[in-house]
Amino acid sequence: MRQIGIGLVGGGYMGKAHAVAYAAVGAVFDTALRPRLEMIAGSRPESSERYRAAYGVARAAPDWQTLVADPAVEAVVIASPQGTHRAIAEAAFGLGKPVFCEKPLGATLEDARAMVAAAEAAGVVNMIGFNYVRTPATQFVHQMLADGVIGDVTWFRGEHSEDFLADPNAPATWRCQGRANGCMGDLSPHMINCALTLMGEISEVSARIETVHATRPGADGPAPVDNDDHGQMMLRFASGVMGHLYFSRTATGRKMGYAYEIHGTKGAIRFDQEDQNAVWLYRADGPEAQRGFTKILTGPAHPDYLPFCQGPGHGTGYQDQIIIEARDFLRAIETGQPVRPTFRDGLAVAQVIDTAFASAIQGRWLSVPSF
Repeated sequence: MRQIGIGLVGGGYMGKAHAVAYAAVGAVFDTALRPRLEMIAGSRPESSERYRAAYGVARAAPDWQTLVADPAVEAVVIASPQGTHRAIAEAAFGLGKPVFCEKPLGATLEDARAMVAAAEAAGVVNMIGFNYVRTPATQFVHQMLADGVIGDVTWFRGEHSEDFLADPNAPATWRCQGRANGCMGDLSPHMINCALTLMGEISEVSARIETVHATRPGADGPAPVDNDDHGQMMLRFASGVMGHLYFSRTATGRKMGYAYEIHGTKGAIRFDQEDQNAVWLYRADGPEAQRGFTKILTGPAHPDYLPFCQGPGHGTGYQDQIIIEARDFLRAIETGQPVRPTFRDGLAVAQVIDTAFASAIQGRWLSVPSF
C-alpha cells in the first residue's frame, strides 16, 4: 500500500463529489493505492483556499497550471468547466501524469480528438467521468445482456430528461449560451455513453434538436437562448438493432430521468435512475397469465454493492458512483491497464453528438464516423 498525491481542478458541484470520493475510497474498497488530497485549484486563489479548507485538501493552488506542475501531484482530476479540459489534460499528459476528466471530454469534437491523441502519445492512464453506468443496477444489466438473459436484443430506448429549465420564467444563466452548454452538450453524453456501453457502436443517426424557450428573463430584459433545450435521435447500432434516444432540460416533472428500456427475443429490461437501486426484468416464459415485470432490488449479490452495505435493498446513492470511479482510476494507475470509460469512450460520444447536430441541420440520416 502506498500513497498517491491527487490534484483536483475545480471545487464546485463535481469538485466536491470527487473530493469526498477520494477521501472515502480507500476505506470503502481497501485500495492498494491510497489517495492523498494534495492540492486543489479553483477559478481564483480565494476560491482555491475556500475549497481547500472545506474539503480537507493539503494545499491550495493559485491556478491549475501550478497544480499540474507540482511534483507532489501525481495524478490530476479535472472537474472544471469543459472549455478548460483540453489545456489541463494536455499539460498533465506532457508531464506523464494520469488524468481523470469529467464529461464531456472537451467543449468541441476537435478538443476531444486532441485529448485522445495527447493521452495516447503520452501512454498514461486516462479516464472520463460517465458515472451512471457504474451503478450496481446498470452493471448488473450489462451482465444480463452479456449472458443472453433476454435473448437477442431487438430494440433500445434511452433518455436523459430533467426539468431545471422547464419554467419559461426561469432566468437566463451561463447554461443558455454556447452549444457546449446546451442540452446536447450537457445531458446527452451520459445516455449516449450508456447506449454505447450496453449496446455497442452506433453506426447512423437521424436527429432533431430544438430550443423550447427562445428567450429567458435577463438583467436587462429578455435574454436570447442560443443553444438547445431538447433533442431526439433515431439510431441504428452497428449490430443492426434499432434505437431511440431523447434528451431534455425542459421535461417538467423529471428530476433525474436517466432511463432505458431494452427489448429482446426472450424478455425485456427497464431501468430509471430516479429509482437507481431497482431493475425491472420481464422473462417471456411460463404461463401467459403469470408473466409480468419483476422488480429486482440491488444488494450484495450485485456488482460493487457489498463494499458500501451488507443489507439487500438498502441501496447505494449518487456519491457512491463517484467513489466507484475513484476506485477504478486508482486501479488503472496501479496496474497500468486501461479501465473504461477512457478518453476514447469520451471521443465516441462526441462523434455521435457532432453527427446528430449535422443530421438535424441537413434533415437526413448520417453515418457516425469511426476512429
